[in-house]
Amino acid sequence: MAAPQSPGSPSPRTASDTVTLGRALLWPAAAAGLGMLLIYNSVGSPADDKPPAPPSVAAPAAPAPAPASASAAPKTADPGPSLPRSVPKRLRIPAIAVDAPFTPLAIGASGRLDAPPPNDKNLAGWFKDGVTPGERGAAIVAGHVDTTTGPAIFLQLRFLQPGSTVDITRTDGTVATFKVDTVETFSKAKFPDKRVYADTPDAQLRLITCGGNYDRTVKDYEDNVVVFAHLDSSKKG
Repeated sequence: MAAPQSPGSPSPRTASDTVTLGRALLWPAAAAGLGMLLIYNSVGSPADDKPPAPPSVAAPAAPAPAPASASAAPKTADPGPSLPRSVPKRLRIPAIAVDAPFTPLAIGASGRLDAPPPNDKNLAGWFKDGVTPGERGAAIVAGHVDTTTGPAIFLQLRFLQPGSTVDITRTDGTVATFKVDTVETFSKAKFPDKRVYADTPDAQLRLITCGGNYDRTVKDYEDNVVVFAHLDSSKKG
């Protein structure tokens, strides 16, 4: 999942550049204390790196996933709202004009998380073996920033601000509304897997894409952008 280059970075790729896998994200299995390597595809050309009109760059972040069977979180005095398991259908982020359907993502034979198909610019991927958005724990959603055909769903993800809302419509007819807590960019070489993927006692959400400069040598972006959000409310759609 490619991402825009920062101003002053090397010129963008052309559509003829070879499609390659990006360096990745480590995801610890909370119950067993084991880790898994999650690597997202870097596909296509970097898109225009202009910030959107209203939002501006946000700041640092905190926790996130585990397989659904291992996602039972410890109880706290006030864990906040939560919902029963239900597969997500649609993602809406008004602040950055995102309105897209979901596709399930799985860990491939190599131990890497498959990326959303690169031929669809408006598609969000959800890690189907983790918690569903709204359940206690951290649901993982990934998307491309651009593809060989141009800008994609998470082009402006890094410009979300704390307090922005993320609406996820689920198959049970419920719309789960998450509020953004923080937005942070991490080096893929030093990705803080525990901070991003650790299990949580409340219902949280992680939105992940590529970011930073494009490294022509390894044909991948140097960073990952991560949005940390918590379940704020829910309603029947």
